[in-house]
Amino acid sequence: MSKAIVLNDKFENSGELALPEKFEGIHSHNLHIYVKSYQAALRANTASTKSRSDVRGGGKKPFAQKGGGRARAGSRTNPVWVGGGIAFGPRANRNYDQKVNKKQKRLALEFALNEKASKDALFVVDSIVVESGKTKDAAAIVKSIGARDVLIVKDLIDEKTFLAFRNVPTAYLVESNELNAYLATAFYAVVIEKSVLETIAKEG
Repeated sequence: MSKAIVLNDKFENSGELALPEKFEGIHSHNLHIYVKSYQAALRANTASTKSRSDVRGGGKKPFAQKGGGRARAGSRTNPVWVGGGIAFGPRANRNYDQKVNKKQKRLALEFALNEKASKDALFVVDSIVVESGKTKDAAAIVKSIGARDVLIVKDLIDEKTFLAFRNVPTAYLVESNELNAYLATAFYAVVIEKSVLETIAKEG
C-alpha cells in the first residue's frame, strides 16, 4: 500500500499516511484515456485551408478542351494546379473532444495520486497558508519539498496565499475543484491539504 508523506505546519516531515486500498489495482489505461482527452481539448483548432470551392477565381475554363497538347483542365482552382485549392486539407470546424466517463476521471485521479505516493512525491498537510503574502515565503515552502516543480492543492485559495505563490515559477496553486489527473501527473510532486485528500477518498 502506497503512503503519502505527512508535513507539519513548518512543512517538515512528520510521518506517513496510508492511502485508501481502492487506490491500489487501478489500471493505468484510465489515466491514459483522461490525459489524451485533456490534451485534445487544449488544441486550438485553428488550422484551416481553402478547398477548390473556396479559392478565388476558376469560373472560366482556362483553355480549350482539345488541340493544345496539354492535359485538359476545367478550372484554375483544381488542386493539381499551383494556386489551386488544397485537397483533403485541415478545416477549423473539426471537433477534437473525446468523452471520458465520470468514473474513469475519478479512477485516473486516484491512479495518479497513488503513483505519486509510490515515488514519495505526494505530501499531505493540514493547511497551506502563507499569511505574509510574500513570494519568498512561498518559495521557501517549495524549496523544502525538494522537487523540480510542485502542484499545490488547496481547498479554497485565500488572497494572501494566491499572491505569495503567483510569482513562484516552480509552483502551481489550484483549488480542489481544479485538481485533475493530468495536473497530478504533470508535476514532479503534489502537496495537498488533508481535507481535500479525504474528500477524494470518499468519492465513488
